[in-house]
Amino acid sequence: MPAVRIRKAEITHAPRLADIAYRAWESGILPILIEREGLRESERRRLARAVGEGWRHAIVAEIDDVAVGWCSRQPRRSYIPYLFVMPEIQGHGVGGLLLERMERMLELEGAARIHLETPADHVRAVRFYEKQGYRILALKPDGRAGRDPFASVYLEKRLSPYDGVIDEE
Repeated sequence: MPAVRIRKAEITHAPRLADIAYRAWESGILPILIEREGLRESERRRLARAVGEGWRHAIVAEIDDVAVGWCSRQPRRSYIPYLFVMPEIQGHGVGGLLLERMERMLELEGAARIHLETPADHVRAVRFYEKQGYRILALKPDGRAGRDPFASVYLEKRLSPYDGVIDEE
């Protein structure tokens, strides 16, 4: 696999990030849902809105200057709401690189723990996060109105933020 470059997201990435998110959702999460009319378009709009609102807090993985994945965090929190990688690139370490970089950024800000969640039935994602050092804290129902009821796994990873003085000599 060619070299992966990770950098801060820019507004010009937004359409591509929304497409990556939708394609990853379509291949990983849609199969565990009961499909109903309008579900796909509704999710496409939701993910585009999420990118539009959160791109300032996102990082992008690129291969040959093409975005292939992204990860974002919520401002002022140690919570990662989104990590998406193109389905055809999954399994090649891109998600791990994105997650590790976001963890380091949060750790430098003093975060002692990071939280995230994923659908409980998305076994591949749950296993991925466990391999990255996350542990399951809770199982919670998804209470969003108009959605098929399913449970989310709430995960946590403990960090070791440095709180000493950096000698500049």
